[in-house]
Amino acid sequence: MDKTVLKIEELIEKIDQMKKQEKMDLSSDQDLSIALMNLISIEEHFFFTGVKTGKDKYFGMLNEIRSIRKDLLKKIIKDYEGEVWCISKHLLAASMRLMEVGTKQLSMGNNEEAKDLFEKAYGLYCLFWGINMDVIDTSQITHIDENAINKHDDTKSGFFDKLGELIKKAVDCCIE
Repeated sequence: MDKTVLKIEELIEKIDQMKKQEKMDLSSDQDLSIALMNLISIEEHFFFTGVKTGKDKYFGMLNEIRSIRKDLLKKIIKDYEGEVWCISKHLLAASMRLMEVGTKQLSMGNNEEAKDLFEKAYGLYCLFWGINMDVIDTSQITHIDENAINKHDDTKSGFFDKLGELIKKAVDCCIE
């Protein structure tokens, strides 16, 4: 059996077990991840507004938003090691920014550019979930072909493509 199929089956089994143990509500967690993206964006806007206007009140508001964001991020990222907390935050931030730039490109009629940016944004978003659902075993990462998901992968589609397929099959936000 294809190793990607095995990974998908393992992921689905893991999610089913988590649902049975009431450890994860993926629909709510996906909504929360989008809220977190927006909170990160608000932090950035308060920073730039504070610097541009020279008014410290914006830094105080930035700190309040940051506190809320940190509390909410703990609801998704319960256990982490090393830099996973910061990596996760930056994956969400980068995904949100790429979505915004893609949306601007779309409104200017640059559909291909928009599609490319949307695919990259979704890839980063899937990487966020892959890391935080322990789908990606980061302990045994070694240098492998840039398009391979692990050293046993002999197909040549990209890492984000494979991870995206795993996440799509496991996370259906429309199931209540």
